Amino acid sequence: MPQWSNWSGSVSCTPHTFAAPTSEAEISACIAEARRRHSTVRVVGTGHSFVPLCASDEVLLTLDGLQGIVTPAPDVNSSSAAPYATFWAGTKIHQVGDPLWAQGLSMANMGDIDRQSLAGAISTGTHGTGHTLGNIATQVAALRLALASGEIIDCSPTQEPEIFQAAQVSLGALGVITQITLRCPPAYYLHERTWVATFAECVAQLDDLIAHNRHFEFFWAPSEDRCAMKTLNPTADTQLDAPHQPDATGRMVRYVREERIDRSYRIFPSERNLKFNEMEYAVPAANGPGCLHELRELMQHRFPEVLWPIEYRTLAADDIWLSPAYGRATVTISIHQAAELPYQPFFAAAEAIFRNHQGRPHWGKIHTQNATTLADLYPAWTRFQTVRTHLDPDGRFLNDHLRMIL
Repeated sequence: MPQWSNWSGSVSCTPHTFAAPTSEAEISACIAEARRRHSTVRVVGTGHSFVPLCASDEVLLTLDGLQGIVTPAPDVNSSSAAPYATFWAGTKIHQVGDPLWAQGLSMANMGDIDRQSLAGAISTGTHGTGHTLGNIATQVAALRLALASGEIIDCSPTQEPEIFQAAQVSLGALGVITQITLRCPPAYYLHERTWVATFAECVAQLDDLIAHNRHFEFFWAPSEDRCAMKTLNPTADTQLDAPHQPDATGRMVRYVREERIDRSYRIFPSERNLKFNEMEYAVPAANGPGCLHELRELMQHRFPEVLWPIEYRTLAADDIWLSPAYGRATVTISIHQAAELPYQPFFAAAEAIFRNHQGRPHWGKIHTQNATTLADLYPAWTRFQTVRTHLDPDGRFLNDHLRMIL
């Protein structure tokens, strides 16, 4: 039997069935066979989750056979002026940019990794940065799902709206997503600026940099106590004519190392060649600086051997039931450790800080929460559970990890 492992090597499994359907009919047939054998079904993307979200020793599906733009695209709410594009759920984010650009469109926001499948990214609440921008799931206008019954359904804000709100960030617990319709803005270029600042300089400018840039993030490097800063802003320019121009606040950016302009989908992603494990929590925006200070002190005094940086990003509030940004403006803070090194003591100490700041864990990253603690963090928890048990009363799409957290 084939063995599957995630990107970092922290999770592996040996499914008795590993299927690669190439149509919705084949997905329904796989689910029917699993139902006949009383087996559970999980779906894998590119394995960028650090927890056993997808792991199964029973039936494992990959949607790699379902990629690209759906033609013809299904009808969506015609009352909206926003253009749409529909993709098969196995499409990887890095495969989306060119087809959208050819139609004069772009994704509203992307994360700093573009290897994930669209279905995996929205199902785990994956996000980029920007205080006015939600996670990738907020860009979804409609979804198509294969249910435990084998039925294929469509959902959107106007068609099965309760199912839609649950399915936008669902952890794969409602069914198999087959198609995703994205709401897309017109194609745009981004101007990226990166520079280095001391920790004190970063903190002093933090509110202004968040408020006056469409995208702002930084990595704090513990070995240097300095921050690698990055801003991205839409621009009408298609190439750099005058380097070191003023930033969005009208001030000159200090210590600019690089700046570039390119199509948005080429600017967003960064290469991640070194493997690591990661914990990320979403805390209320007002708690972000305080949480960061406590994590910095933790690393400097108790874990000086950890050299991987802290990443700090922003996220707009949304109304998606299991989104970590549900109902509140959010700062997300990520900690890392090399994949080959132990991370448990450091992550456990950091998680205590995150919890004290009302943090909600990223669904695809390491945490120790369970159904009892998570229910207190999500006001719409019961509503999600009601939809889940209605669509999948036998737990066909649950594995051990999901049973623990749901």
